[in-house]
Amino acid sequence: MDGQAGAERLDAARLGAELGERATLVQFSTAFCQPCRATRRTLAEVAGMVEGVAHVEIDAEARLALVRDLGISRTPTVLVLDAGAGSSAGPRGSPVPSTSSPPSAGRSDGP
Repeated sequence: MDGQAGAERLDAARLGAELGERATLVQFSTAFCQPCRATRRTLAEVAGMVEGVAHVEIDAEARLALVRDLGISRTPTVLVLDAGAGSSAGPRGSPVPSTSSPPSAGRSDGP
């Protein structure tokens, strides 16, 4: 249950950042994660457009205890916390534009 195990216990003190009034987009990233950059831009844009939504980026390498406690196994991982940080959803990977082909498109795994 990647990213879900301890999500209900997240708060501003544990994250080291203020939570949004309506929601908080918590992104777990690493320094060399290329998809994390696109995710960062998209989440920052959403937080800028929607009042009361905050974007918090966590360096997964620097916060290994938190990453392990939450069961996060890859970056980027995004948790969406409600105003009380009581529920979350955990999409993984970077946002993919609707015009993109699926990753397997054009690839042949067989003979």
